[in-house]
Amino acid sequence: MKATAREIRIDVDVLEIRNTDEVDAALRAAVSGGSKALVMLSSPIVRNSSKQIAEFTMKNRLPAISPFRPFVDFGGLMSYGPDLEDFFRRCATYVDKILKGASPGDLPIEQPLKFQLVVNLRTSKALGITIPQSLLLRADEVLATP
Repeated sequence: MKATAREIRIDVDVLEIRNTDEVDAALRAAVSGGSKALVMLSSPIVRNSSKQIAEFTMKNRLPAISPFRPFVDFGGLMSYGPDLEDFFRRCATYVDKILKGASPGDLPIEQPLKFQLVVNLRTSKALGITIPQSLLLRADEVLATP
């Protein structure tokens, strides 16, 4: 991400979060550091803090994207990431194979195959952001007014 940002002349600050107690401090650091948007990377901490992060980004009028759908449900601007329901279904097939005697070491490693783009139009309006129609047409789901 840093290399691509340098190529297109965008400054990127990476804020690490090692546990849920560090989420609020990292978000405050982003705002005090002058961040104009937030891109979250995939981690259990980010997923489990979706509500807290969504509320913070709205309060601070900070456009943000998360890899996890719950972020958008809690009021975040958008998410793009693996469809976790599909991912967990695939995990269940592995459990089934192992319970039927397959050796875990013999099973191939898989990556998610299905990804979701979800956009919250209510949030974009509150932030004064117009989402391009071309992006809305590509979205798997667009949340409008409640």
